[in-house]
Amino acid sequence: MKKSFAALAAAALATTAAPAFADLTVPNLSYRTGSYAANGIPYADGFADYFTLLNERDGGIGGEMVAVPECETAYNTEKGVECYESTKGMDALAYNPLSTGITYQLIPKVTADNHVLYTPGYGRTSAANGSVFEWVFNYPANYWDGASVAVKYLLNENGGDLAGKKIALVYHNSAYGKEPIRTLEELAKKHGFELKLLPVDPPGQEQKSQWLQIRRDKPDYVLMWGWGVMNQVAIQEAVNIRFPMENFIGVWWSGSENDVGPAGDKAMGYKSISFHGVGDDFPIYADLKEYVFDPGKAAGAGDNLGNVLYSRGMYAAMIISEAIRTAQEIAGHASVTPTEVRDGFENLNLTQERLTELGLPGFAQEIQASCADHGGPGSAMILQWDSSTKKWSAVSDWIESDAEILDPLIAEDSAAFAAESGITPRCN
Repeated sequence: MKKSFAALAAAALATTAAPAFADLTVPNLSYRTGSYAANGIPYADGFADYFTLLNERDGGIGGEMVAVPECETAYNTEKGVECYESTKGMDALAYNPLSTGITYQLIPKVTADNHVLYTPGYGRTSAANGSVFEWVFNYPANYWDGASVAVKYLLNENGGDLAGKKIALVYHNSAYGKEPIRTLEELAKKHGFELKLLPVDPPGQEQKSQWLQIRRDKPDYVLMWGWGVMNQVAIQEAVNIRFPMENFIGVWWSGSENDVGPAGDKAMGYKSISFHGVGDDFPIYADLKEYVFDPGKAAGAGDNLGNVLYSRGMYAAMIISEAIRTAQEIAGHASVTPTEVRDGFENLNLTQERLTELGLPGFAQEIQASCADHGGPGSAMILQWDSSTKKWSAVSDWIESDAEILDPLIAEDSAAFAAESGITPRCN
């Protein structure tokens, strides 16, 4: 009889767990195999390397070393849930599964088990309402923010008027890809543009029919909610039909070096949304090189330092570590519990001054969390790819999402979840 996944996961965790002196545990639910490995690997590396930096340079967080046991999910929801079940007994302080499908399945579990679920830029958008989702945090921005930021950017590009324009959404046909649809439909009503929905069945290697339809319908702009190989294929198909790259904008999960690289010079001008800075010129990268890469303690091959997804994994680890640090301050001791770390997330005050102290000046927006606000500022910037330099650069300032549209949608969806789950909203 084959071993169950849970048994295999436990065996894997036994080989990757940190030594016994590590008192804080933050599992790394990663995917280094399967159709989405090319995107999962740099994120997992950035996540693990940041905690290694804290251990090697600072002696951990508040004097407590951090263990980061890694559990392979292969971007599979069932495996992700089994990874959670096999690690929650370690007093895991926070989970960051990098999967909307896994997130939806874990929300009721972490709520019952009192574990933090941190889903920056993904997951269930209405979890931004902390009054209902006590154990879930998705700051600094969510999918609905991303959709709104893209439309606001296009409004600015068109003198504030999108009436009569056509916008197509090419999306991963999953819970993830469907997240922005309701928001875009409401934005289409508000601003008078025509929205065309074009689902792509995962993993997304076949898209010819969608792009033939785009060639026929001639939308003014294309937005993309893709992941993994889907992004690469979409960009190449856009090249094939000569769709102008400057009118093609991906969400933050469709804007990495892996996505644009295969198209070579023809990807020039492609745009994406981002909720953090890019590049390897932030001071923290010198510390990562000194304490993690040069001593041979990096999680990966060392070729992703400063790349978009590496930086995003590092960002997630930074937020978790700052929440743990906040929890330590509130609790008055360093060896904090999952419940105390939840308090740290809810009282996080990430300022620009603190980002500078962390070696990340101007890297991201400030976050002032609260009982009711688990979603953060909801702002993002637009990046553009330069294939000649192989670099992303910002082509907008930080753009705030449209609260007039988003707040009622979040209230409606979170109220429905509360009713279904028998949750009495708090934060009165």
